[in-house]
Amino acid sequence: MKKIWNADEKLKIERALLQKGARYIAGVDEVGRGPLAGPVVCAAVIMPLDAASLVEGVDDSKKLSAKKREELSEKIKNAALCYKIVEIDEKTIDEINILEATKLGMKRAIEELAITPDKVLTDGNMTIDTPIPQRSVVGGDALSYSIGAASIIAKVYRDALMDTYAEKYPHYAFEKNKGYGTAAHIQGIKEHGLCPVHRKTFTKNF
Repeated sequence: MKKIWNADEKLKIERALLQKGARYIAGVDEVGRGPLAGPVVCAAVIMPLDAASLVEGVDDSKKLSAKKREELSEKIKNAALCYKIVEIDEKTIDEINILEATKLGMKRAIEELAITPDKVLTDGNMTIDTPIPQRSVVGGDALSYSIGAASIIAKVYRDALMDTYAEKYPHYAFEKNKGYGTAAHIQGIKEHGLCPVHRKTFTKNF
C-alpha cells in the first residue's frame, strides 16, 4: 500500500522553529560523497511553508524514481523563495578530503542564498562553519520538508551533470552509475585508466 504524503509529518521540525520565531528556514543537503568520479553537489533552499505553497511529494531523493525527482525538482525551484546549488570538484575533494569538501559546499550554498536564513537544517551530523543557528537532523532528507527539497534539487542536478560526463567519457557508464563504483565502472578504469573527473584519492586501488 502506497504511503500517503503527510504535510504535518514532513513539516514538524519547521513548524516548531516557526513557533519559536524563525521566519526563513534553509534546508541543506549533499549528493555524491561516495562516487569515484564527479563533484560533490550541495544545495540549500528556503521554501515557503504556508499550506497553499507546499510541493506535495517532497521526500528523501533516494526514495523517489528519477522521473518523480525531476518533476519535483522543477516544482521546488519554481516555488522556492531562493535556492543555491554548489559543486565542489574532484580536484578539491582530492586536496581537502570529501568531508571537508562537503562542508565547504554546504557553507557556500548557505552563504550564496539570496535571503539570509534564520535557521539552517542540515542532513546527517554535519556542522557547518556558519554564524547562522543550525541543527543537524539524522535522516533529515526524509524527516524535514526543507532538507528533502534540497536533496532532490541536488540529486537531479548532479545526475544531469554525470550524464553530460558520460557523453564526454563514454568508457565508464556514468549515465548508469553516476560515478559510483559499479563493476562496469571499475572495469572501465582497468581498461582505459582514469579520466579527468575521477577522484584520484578514491581510485588508488585501480
